[in-house]
Amino acid sequence: MPRWTPCKRRTFIKKVIKLGFSKPETGGRHFYMRYGDNVLTIPNNEEYSVPQLKMMIRELENIIGRTITLEEWGEL
Repeated sequence: MPRWTPCKRRTFIKKVIKLGFSKPETGGRHFYMRYGDNVLTIPNNEEYSVPQLKMMIRELENIIGRTITLEEWGEL
């Protein structure tokens, strides 16, 4: 059974863009990505740990209004 693995920041951004978010914008201490009126804050870590990745995916799910499975995340 596949498992969640850490994700590089650059890879995460590419996958989130495929979900319909805008390219990262600068502002304050972090970058931001927009989806309509919603904003997702992107941490500056070079690589995201599994717990951090899961937390950000939960935020994505709340913004886009649907769940993202491990298989779907792997295919993005």
